[in-house]
Amino acid sequence: MKAVDALPPEGAPTIRVVAMPADTNPYGDIFGGWLMSQMDSAAGSVASRHSHGRAVTIAMDGMTFHRPVFVGDEVSVFATLVATGRTSMKIEVEAWRRARHDENSYKVTEAVFTFVAVGEDRQPRRVPSLSVDGGADSGEAA
Repeated sequence: MKAVDALPPEGAPTIRVVAMPADTNPYGDIFGGWLMSQMDSAAGSVASRHSHGRAVTIAMDGMTFHRPVFVGDEVSVFATLVATGRTSMKIEVEAWRRARHDENSYKVTEAVFTFVAVGEDRQPRRVPSLSVDGGADSGEAA
């Protein structure tokens, strides 16, 4: 992952949302749990797209908050699939904030989320492997 306050990842974010007053604690700061939820949603979108179906969060590693998020900030969440196992996927996620009337973005937090693909029976199922260039193989999951 990139150093704090480097440039945001290239490309469109997986999720972009504005932090609202309902997302704050009694002191007016954005809840860390709200931000974690946004990151989990972004990672889940990547996992479901890669696995072509239902995927569930089983772990989150290494979340550190670098900066606060304030009401009105635009939060951009970038999620990238970085590894696959037989049924699991690891997704690196970064959250960046930009003040409503500013062009500067700042990394707020980052973490690695692990998802497992599950079938209709809610049991683990195979996922496509990650190709050498970082994209999904074109073959069907076994």
